Amino acid sequence: MSGTLNKVMLIGHLGDEIKMHYFEGGDCVGRFPLATNETYTSKRTNERVTNTEWHNIVVRNKSAEICEKYLSKGDLIYIEGRIKSRKWTDDKGIERFSTEIQCTDFTFLNTKKDRQEHTGQTPPQQTRHNEGADNEDTPH
Repeated sequence: MSGTLNKVMLIGHLGDEIKMHYFEGGDCVGRFPLATNETYTSKRTNERVTNTEWHNIVVRNKSAEICEKYLSKGDLIYIEGRIKSRKWTDDKGIERFSTEIQCTDFTFLNTKKDRQEHTGQTPPQQTRHNEGADNEDTPH
C-alpha cells in the first residue's frame, strides 16, 4: 500500500445537461457540473447561510452513456471518484488548470425522468464501473 488515499464522495444536483465527447475507437467522456450545498446558522447574525460549491464531474464510456440517457439538469446523484487536476493550453496560448472528479461509481437518487415516468422504463438505481488504467490516455 502506498499510504495515500484519493477518494471523493458527493451528493448533489446536476447544474447542466451531460456534455458528451466521442473519440476515435469508440471511447467517450461525459462532463457535467455538480452542485453541493452547505447550510449553517451564522453566529453573528443568527441567519441561515447557504454556500454552494461546484464540482466538475467526468464519467467515461458506458457510464457516460448511461448518465446522458437518464440524467437531466437538477437531478440528484451520489458520486464516488477521485480528484484529478489537469493543465492545458487554450486557443489564445494561455495555460489553464482545472480540478475534476473522475467518477468511478454513481447512484441516481432522484431523476426528473424517473418522477415523470414518461418512458415506462425505470432508470438503473446503481451503476458501478471500474475504469482501468488503459483509459488514462483518453484525451480530455
